[in-house]
Amino acid sequence: MTMPSDHTPLPPPADSSDPVPPKQRDPERTREDILRIATEEFSTHGLSGARVDAIAARTHTTKRMIYYYFESKEGLYSAVLERAYGGIRGVESHMDLDPLPPETALRRLVEFTFDYHESHPEFIRLVMIENIHHAAHVRTSKGLRTTNSPAIAVLSHLLARGHAEGVFKRQIDAVELHMLISSFCFYRMSNRWTFGALYDIDVSDPRTRERQRRLIADAIVQLMMAPN
Repeated sequence: MTMPSDHTPLPPPADSSDPVPPKQRDPERTREDILRIATEEFSTHGLSGARVDAIAARTHTTKRMIYYYFESKEGLYSAVLERAYGGIRGVESHMDLDPLPPETALRRLVEFTFDYHESHPEFIRLVMIENIHHAAHVRTSKGLRTTNSPAIAVLSHLLARGHAEGVFKRQIDAVELHMLISSFCFYRMSNRWTFGALYDIDVSDPRTRERQRRLIADAIVQLMMAPN
């Protein structure tokens, strides 16, 4: 009989309340299902308001199974954050911008950021929630630092290329330019309801959306091409 080594993962403990026997589960699919539903729960109810019981019920599993994968509620929340940031950063890092002229590549990057923020409201809410907690979970996640570094690397490379070709004239730090781009794209979604109520503007209106999309792209490109 072969005994498992210290590095061999053990199966989750048997649980009579588990609707699907552990041996019949696909671990990766189960983990992904839990993360998907947990994303909805945390983005809707926050870290304090979300209930692991509700996540277990919606994924047809148990709290015990969830804790097997993520150890705790906060461990699950951190994994949800990593997954949320990984979505946008994964696409950014695979954008093929080098064949494009620098100004076109920058416009493409801004437009992507705009579109992603609009189509992923759960990402907006999760970032807002984590800011309420003063980035406590972001600070302790090594994975998030690794996940987010490509965003700055992509932008830094693009800025260096644009300056080398004489297209970009203004010197701006890549992190600050990233903040400038994100600020507009994020704010129009995070504050859409209050801004709409106060100023009678619907950012979901197709004409408004396209006008604002063009506005932020034009502003960033023109800023970089203008002399200091």
